[in-house]
Amino acid sequence: MNFLKMFISAVTGGLIVLLSLIFFDSSRNKALSVDYRDSGNVKQALYTKNDDGEIVPIDFTVTAKLVNESVVSITSFGTPTASQGNQNIPEPFRDFFGDQWERFFQQPEQQPRSDEPRPIGSGSGVIINEDGYIVTNFHVIRNAERLSVTFLDNETIDAEVIGTDPTTDLALIKVDRQDLPSVALMNSDNVEVGEWVLAVGNPFNLSSTVTAGIVSAKARRINILTEQYAVESFIQTDAAINPGNSGGALVNLRGELVGINTAIASPTGSYAGYGFAVPSNLVKKVVNDLLEFGEVQRAVLGVTIRNNNSVLAEENNLETNSGVYIDSVMAGSAAEEGGIQEKDIIISVEGRDIETSAELMENIANRKPGEKIKLTVIRDGKEEEIEVTLKSLSGEREEPTASAENREILRDLGAEFRTLTVEESNELNVDGGVIIEKLFPGKLLRETRIREGFIITGVDKEKINSVDELVRKLEESEGGVLIEGKYPDDEEQRYFGLSSS
Repeated sequence: MNFLKMFISAVTGGLIVLLSLIFFDSSRNKALSVDYRDSGNVKQALYTKNDDGEIVPIDFTVTAKLVNESVVSITSFGTPTASQGNQNIPEPFRDFFGDQWERFFQQPEQQPRSDEPRPIGSGSGVIINEDGYIVTNFHVIRNAERLSVTFLDNETIDAEVIGTDPTTDLALIKVDRQDLPSVALMNSDNVEVGEWVLAVGNPFNLSSTVTAGIVSAKARRINILTEQYAVESFIQTDAAINPGNSGGALVNLRGELVGINTAIASPTGSYAGYGFAVPSNLVKKVVNDLLEFGEVQRAVLGVTIRNNNSVLAEENNLETNSGVYIDSVMAGSAAEEGGIQEKDIIISVEGRDIETSAELMENIANRKPGEKIKLTVIRDGKEEEIEVTLKSLSGEREEPTASAENREILRDLGAEFRTLTVEESNELNVDGGVIIEKLFPGKLLRETRIREGFIITGVDKEKINSVDELVRKLEESEGGVLIEGKYPDDEEQRYFGLSSS
């Protein structure tokens, strides 16, 4: 019996080995078969409703193709000192981006010193007009002596600065190239939280990079701009934004500009969840002012404000937890003349609900000095409607006018000027003058080696007391001129020759 069991086991084992060998041999000689299908791109993974309520696929490819050609790479050149390093980048931005700034903006210490401009920064820009106008961030071009713009077709040409606005961290530059593909600006008031957006730019020097996300919040204030009268009302997105995206486009699925990517919130300096963009409505206001006046005409109410909340409402016996609380009203301001009082709560401007101070700041910043607006406030538990005529920063009700000739002269000089106040003149021991507040790359004044902060007191031995007088004198000049003045920290009188070219 045991012998029979052993025989059966042996036969069974032999059959298993034989079948294994047959399978092994046949499989070794069998060709590998792979199923390959030339079925094109896989799309329509996500769906949404269009304006007509129809279910349509979400497709980023069309938008990416529309926008890619309109986003450029910008490199700024300068001659940093050995100690300058990433001081070219404003302190708040270094805080946001951390050590990554050194990789992209700071020059290696071992690099030989040279008077030739070297790359000191890079970022992105958005073509908004076919004639070569490009919007970017102010911090991308700050301290630049020369700017170069690289297009999607790899052509690189120099750009000139039309104007800047540090209070919104925006700048307008121009290249001498026509028929460029441009991006249309949309009404950013209509952007909704949860809406799909794409961020297009050049992060980490990787050109034409597109990332997707949604609008995760609006009217976000992150206290990154340190300029007086700075306006922060960012659109927040979770589309990946990294160093180099600054100045790039945030667009909706129609390829319309929602905002200009400006900053990220990150403990590491790289993408960690949220990016912030200047709303397109604010971009439009800044661009129009720079083109028309050469500088931004900021409208102000003349109040100090903060967000209303339950704690503030309880402390002051307020009837609501929302809106913007008025802490104080400045003497002679538009708010005072219009009848705004301390402890008023602004809840709407021209019928548009206002819930945060950032929303109010953006709404006012989008308007012009002299414009009349209706505010709805809560005072002593009751709603009141108040009409206010906005003023400029200088306290004027009317926005200044500037002739096309004057704007062209100032643009050719490549600087922003301001007439000294009486107090400043007395403090600096000068009898009036014009201070150079900002110099732009590749312009006449910068070529003279003059520095920002120089006070112009005369042109060709004729005294200069205001910007208008400076423009008039330059208009009258048929050749080169001699600029006379001094620096605030130096009593020595200095002279700079300015050519007529």
